[in-house]
Amino acid sequence: MIVGIDIGSTTTKAVIIEDGKLTRRIKTKAADAVTAASGAFEKIVLENGIDKNSIEKIKITGVGASKIKNNIFGIPTDRVNEIDAIGIGGMFLSGASNIIITNIGTGTVIIEAGDKGISHFGGTGVGGGTISGLAKKLLPNAGFCDILELAKAGNLSQVDLLLGDITDTGISFLSGETTAANFGKMLDTAGPPDIALGIINMVYQVIGVLSVFAARAKNTDRVIVTGNGSNNPIGQKILSGTITAMYGIQFIYPEYAEYTTAVGAGISELKL
Repeated sequence: MIVGIDIGSTTTKAVIIEDGKLTRRIKTKAADAVTAASGAFEKIVLENGIDKNSIEKIKITGVGASKIKNNIFGIPTDRVNEIDAIGIGGMFLSGASNIIITNIGTGTVIIEAGDKGISHFGGTGVGGGTISGLAKKLLPNAGFCDILELAKAGNLSQVDLLLGDITDTGISFLSGETTAANFGKMLDTAGPPDIALGIINMVYQVIGVLSVFAARAKNTDRVIVTGNGSNNPIGQKILSGTITAMYGIQFIYPEYAEYTTAVGAGISELKL
């Protein structure tokens, strides 16, 4: 039995890998990397009634992994490169290889993974952290769940400048409903739902277009979406609706996609 732990900037995830299979998973939050790692380990062990003596190894990854200098609770603890963990986990959960993986967390990283290895294609600082950060100023007192709920009733034409606002005809393959400038209109009548939708739309449009460029550069028409941001239903609609309609790239969301990096760490010895 191996425990894989992904120590992120906001959320830490832990998974149990038994006989090469994902059997248990949890998420938690803590202020520092050491507390996050030890807390996630204790939580997954206690909640599932696991005997610590049955755990062969702990594999840690993520931005906080470098802060862990010693074994956790005396169990052999190894660090796994985060890029490798995303690539391994993405291939494992999707059942595919030679793929582009877009991992959406606080920011976004794009990985190429396949027969020739795993490499960091690129990424952007735009991600879940962007949504939360902008909302603090534009939608005070709104938590992340509040933002998603507000956005359901939002109208992009209240905040975004659309092509239809500036031309009577489409441009190239873009229709009049296509965003010409995110937040380029911002009417006085725009309310919190419109702003919430505008923020999410901007973030996922940026992520989507960058993913399209990566997919086209590698001659594929599929992108595997992982990380916490893969579960955002409005984000999924933007990627698999708007972006797919414009560019023909398919976005795929594996089961347990938000645990991809922790899974990749846990099975890294089997895959590397």
